[in-house]
Amino acid sequence: MKFLKLLLITVFITQVTFAQKGNSPYEWKWKRDGIWTAGAFAATAGGIYIISKKDSYSDADLIRIRSEKDDINFIDQWAAGNYSESASKLSDIPFALSFAAPFALLFDDEANEHSGQLFGIYLESLATTSALFTISAGLVDRSRPYVYGTDAPLEQRKSVSATRSFYSGHVAATTTATFFAAKVYQDFNPDSPAVPYIWAGAALLPAAVGYLRIKAGQHFLSDVLLGYGLGAIVGYYVPELHKKKENSFSFQPVMDQNFYGKNYQAISLRYRF
Repeated sequence: MKFLKLLLITVFITQVTFAQKGNSPYEWKWKRDGIWTAGAFAATAGGIYIISKKDSYSDADLIRIRSEKDDINFIDQWAAGNYSESASKLSDIPFALSFAAPFALLFDDEANEHSGQLFGIYLESLATTSALFTISAGLVDRSRPYVYGTDAPLEQRKSVSATRSFYSGHVAATTTATFFAAKVYQDFNPDSPAVPYIWAGAALLPAAVGYLRIKAGQHFLSDVLLGYGLGAIVGYYVPELHKKKENSFSFQPVMDQNFYGKNYQAISLRYRF
């Protein structure tokens, strides 16, 4: 994660200062986006600080939590007690791969010319998701599914991390990355036949991460669904909010030939709504 953020910042700083070729559907505004991104990083730092102040579970807490297993809502109850270290490690693979998804845009001729701009918006998207997750994880106490069983090591069940089931940061970050990549590709290549397949991959990868996180006992289904939804919103709408606003009225010269074969010149007025 630290390497990825450093790489993103480096690419952004070194490329965004160069003139961009061609037309991009997006625009970057330093004042707006600088404040947005800096604010998101500040919120992330605040969330991490709140998390660091949370209390870990005691032996009495573990006994109480296990006794409340039957009180869990029916959507999540089936996952209570799950624990799999191998599934947890396996979930890190698609999670890590998802961050590289937007880098595939470097191979797209249309998007590649605006890589500096796009990586700036990507960094902004990840920072937004990070801020939402860390603050939520710091303010909300929800026991991870493995706390309701005894398979996980005792030290792990008593840790501060055991209080952070709400919500799935893995899924949120993965969905942000994949939806961002799909959205940007579609905006640069709206007529490409590959668009439906790219969106299918963007939807399936975070779903796979979510399945593995539930199997690992790290999160309940509702945690995964919320992470998926929030990540999808950020990944889709942050690029959408950066799209250029077209003028409603436009004038355009017209030269043509009428029904009788006579040439004419005129000015057309267009209104876009």
